Amino acid sequence: MSTLSIRPATEQDIDLILHFVRELAIYEKAEDEAKATPEHVRRTLFCEHPAVFGLICEVDGKAVGFAVYFFNYSTWQGQHGLYLEDLYITPDARGHGAGKALLQQLAQIAIDKNCGRFEWSCLDWNTPSLKFYDSLGALPQTEWIRYRMTGDALQALASGQKTVS
Repeated sequence: MSTLSIRPATEQDIDLILHFVRELAIYEKAEDEAKATPEHVRRTLFCEHPAVFGLICEVDGKAVGFAVYFFNYSTWQGQHGLYLEDLYITPDARGHGAGKALLQQLAQIAIDKNCGRFEWSCLDWNTPSLKFYDSLGALPQTEWIRYRMTGDALQALASGQKTVS
């Protein structure tokens, strides 16, 4: 029987985290968008006062996945929430409880930190993950549209310049 364990990510895991990020980006058909470097990860996850945190999932001492999360805030609830930025399990380790164990650990962190919510996003074409989340009792949020600004649009807004639609 395999031993599954979850531990906080450490600075020694930077290359491992980036490996999983690249695998996730390939799976999500967005490999060219994964631009994080070891220095990015070091300065964000392993700085003196990090605002983002990581977990490593291991089976029999071998890393098979990771999760990266941070805390947000709901003015309506007057409570923090836990937001799961990424969760990835290597293909050969899927279906054996590693993903569920990571989600359970994150749910426990949310409870321990008195969070009112535990949220994440999933690509609409990722049917295996959508079915998995549904099986856990997670509810898709269809009434909100997620927006994103990057690059030139972000720079233009920050500087007060007019943006072209």
